[in-house]
Amino acid sequence: MTAALTVAAIQYEAHDGGVPANVPEHVRLIEDAHSHGVRLVVFPELSLTGYDLKLFADEDAWVTPGDPRLEDIRDIATRTGITVVVGAAFREGDGTPRLASLVIRPAGDAAPAFKTHLHGVERELFVPGSGPALLELDGWRIALAICFDAAVPSHASAAAEAGADVYAVSAVYVQGEEHRLGLHLGARSMDHRMFGILANMGGSTSIGDSCGLSGAWGPDGRALTQLNVSGSAIGIATLQPEALLPFR
Repeated sequence: MTAALTVAAIQYEAHDGGVPANVPEHVRLIEDAHSHGVRLVVFPELSLTGYDLKLFADEDAWVTPGDPRLEDIRDIATRTGITVVVGAAFREGDGTPRLASLVIRPAGDAAPAFKTHLHGVERELFVPGSGPALLELDGWRIALAICFDAAVPSHASAAAEAGADVYAVSAVYVQGEEHRLGLHLGARSMDHRMFGILANMGGSTSIGDSCGLSGAWGPDGRALTQLNVSGSAIGIATLQPEALLPFR
């Protein structure tokens, strides 16, 4: 890469009402990020509904390929030139259920990336993916992870072996997990000499209240920025390519 990359880790407190209730708030926060020159926006795990697995007994809680309910997010990605990563329960065209991050690009396409390491009740609802997905943006290579993926060292190792410069995690960490959060993001960044990004779910979830702390980490494992609130907020960081050079 030749230029710095400005990113936003969106700590998002999901609204009741499923996908239709959360899309407008996603759009508002993307608009806010755009005003700060952001090129990549990352939302938490299951940001379009909130992390409550009981919701997925209702088919309306699932997102499908080309889902028209995401049109406003596709539109703002196109208008601003921002690449957006949102969290969703996703049914593939053949019906395969996935816990996914959807990468919505300025061209308007939405490409899913799947959680590799499911845990607990998730295993009863979703089929796991096969490893980290990589996206390229402005010459940067960004690996996507979903929550427990970051707890498994081999996931970040596979991302690094694929050439990732950034490890972007969409997650739900709750109160009492602050130390675990810091260890996961700091270690993954330092071990593989790449930047880390964490977008944590805000507010209350079915597994506890958010511990906040969304932000970004440098290749030395130190936090560049972290949010000290538990509700919705935007953590912005500018990633400098020269920080990677001594290690490559």
